[in-house]
Amino acid sequence: MTATEAYEMITQGGATDFARVISLCESSGPYCLIGGLAVNCFVEPVYTLDADLVVLSGNLRGLVDEFRLSGYAIETHAHSINVQSPSSDLRVQFTTDERYQPFPSRSEQRLVFGVPVRVASIEDITQGKIWNWTDPQRRLSKRKKDELDLIRLAESYPELKSLYPRQLLDIFTD
Repeated sequence: MTATEAYEMITQGGATDFARVISLCESSGPYCLIGGLAVNCFVEPVYTLDADLVVLSGNLRGLVDEFRLSGYAIETHAHSINVQSPSSDLRVQFTTDERYQPFPSRSEQRLVFGVPVRVASIEDITQGKIWNWTDPQRRLSKRKKDELDLIRLAESYPELKSLYPRQLLDIFTD
């Protein structure tokens, strides 16, 4: 069984839904994948139900309207707009945090579940994970997942530690 087949089965259609999401993103303009699925493009993958994306803010409203017309449920949160198809367990989160807006211009194409996807650069993924890890408003369980992603990245790409705050670097000296 391939990773795509496994993800499709576990998420009840998430790989197929992911391909639809990327197709809509491609038609809306510059975008890129961030978050856990993006981390998985660079290191040994771990399971996630979320697909986190950045779309240029001027294009986001039109893209969300396309999802609404396609039958996706839409939820607006403080720092994201979430969309979910009724036909899968894949949760798609579009960040509305302006700090991420430059990421699509530095993204690169990678294959994710067999689909060509614009993925944020490893440095940008790392920066986003650091922002999340240091956000005191974020749930502890989410921050710990971000910490794990940062550890995984540093183990495979030690040069990324130069971007890490001292508090995170201390983990590596224990």
